[in-house]
Amino acid sequence: MSEAHELTMLEQAAAVRRGEISPVELAEHYLRRIERLDGDVGAYMTVTPERALDDARRGERRLAGGGATPPLLGVPLPVKDLDPVPGVRYTAGSAVFADLVAPPEAATHMVELLERAGTVLLGKTNTPEFGLPAYTESRVGPPARTPYDPALGAGGSSGGAAAAVAAGLAPAAPGSDGGGSIRIPASCCGIVGLKPSRGRISPAPQGDVSGLATAGPLARTVRDAAALLDVMAGPVPGDPIPVPAPETAFLTWCDRPPGRLRIARWARPEVPGVTVEPEVLAAYEKTSSLLAELGHEVIDAEQPLRPHDRDAFTPVWAVLSAMAPVPPEREEELMPLTRWLREQGRTATGLDYARALAAMQQVGRRLAAAVAPYDAVLTPTLARLPQPVGALRDDDDPAADFEAQIAFTPFTGPWNIAGLPALSLPLGWTAHGLPVGMMLGAPHGAEGPLLALAAQLEEAAPWASRRPKVW
Repeated sequence: MSEAHELTMLEQAAAVRRGEISPVELAEHYLRRIERLDGDVGAYMTVTPERALDDARRGERRLAGGGATPPLLGVPLPVKDLDPVPGVRYTAGSAVFADLVAPPEAATHMVELLERAGTVLLGKTNTPEFGLPAYTESRVGPPARTPYDPALGAGGSSGGAAAAVAAGLAPAAPGSDGGGSIRIPASCCGIVGLKPSRGRISPAPQGDVSGLATAGPLARTVRDAAALLDVMAGPVPGDPIPVPAPETAFLTWCDRPPGRLRIARWARPEVPGVTVEPEVLAAYEKTSSLLAELGHEVIDAEQPLRPHDRDAFTPVWAVLSAMAPVPPEREEELMPLTRWLREQGRTATGLDYARALAAMQQVGRRLAAAVAPYDAVLTPTLARLPQPVGALRDDDDPAADFEAQIAFTPFTGPWNIAGLPALSLPLGWTAHGLPVGMMLGAPHGAEGPLLALAAQLEEAAPWASRRPKVW
């Protein structure tokens, strides 16, 4: 058998069920790799070896007992440090909460679903403060770096999760995405990252009145991402936008030919002054050609959004940042970008916020209407290649920092505004071996057909054999 970390998540689950590797052996393998390699990529905020081995032993007892087993029994997975796990350190990426341990009542529905699936908790993955920026740099943990070149950032805010998966420090990982935070690091780290439809994964018991953020899977393969989505998806009574569980498992969709699809494409950002790097455009054209070779109708479409359409996003994001319960006397310990956003959020009135939400909904409808005539939409995931650690961050000028992030990620945020599913696939690679993600979006609720298309692309242009510098 290959080394354990070279197996996909689904292959690991199957090997555990067949008795080829025990949950304890698998957990110990990953813990050794994390100890040896995580200093190079900064994937983890907190590692939980004792909890991991306890979970693994529990999985072994369940295997020995016979009977039906959950789908990911014995598979080690981390959790992003924006999701509390009772009894485990929970920083939310902030020095203010560096010593906080999540209380017993803090469990989220998504974490409970991972536990029911039989997974083993490796630890908490690195995230920037409150998940706000598109890079993963903070005052409480190391910067998260892409394993393909550790001088470059892993993106954010699920940068630690993506770095862990890409470097073989976890077989897959849940992340969260409020403006691109799954797809951005997936592109930087050369893996699959899926932001589901609004309501597909319950945020319970937490809430996001903006509807921007959702959890979603990061994985090395499309099938692993689909299988993890199957575990994470499902409504909870009281969800504001419940999406019923699908009749067909998302993993099953990966084995279905997608048929001939109508796929729109655009690569022009609506943000004034933002351009796309030539190597990104080259990957976009190559992906367009591949789609046509696979028999799909690829249609050039106009960018449906207008300059300044996303202006309403910023005040909403600022209000969300201000909701973090930071003691007033500790406000100065926050990152400059966080303080800048929170200052704006605190000055917004209820009427200001309601108007920003209404404006954002109008923009979301405009994008949804443009997507509706098509089976999928192709754009680049990012406008630029992975950036050096610190290149986007500007502590002296948070406004310039925020503008740099938008210029880096102009394609991702609108899909959060509209609540539509979108995923990043590592379909492009530079001459120096850096990954270039391509983003595919679809109408609301169409994750299944989107995964069928993604699986077809993975088979036609496989990336599984690529290995980063840190592996």
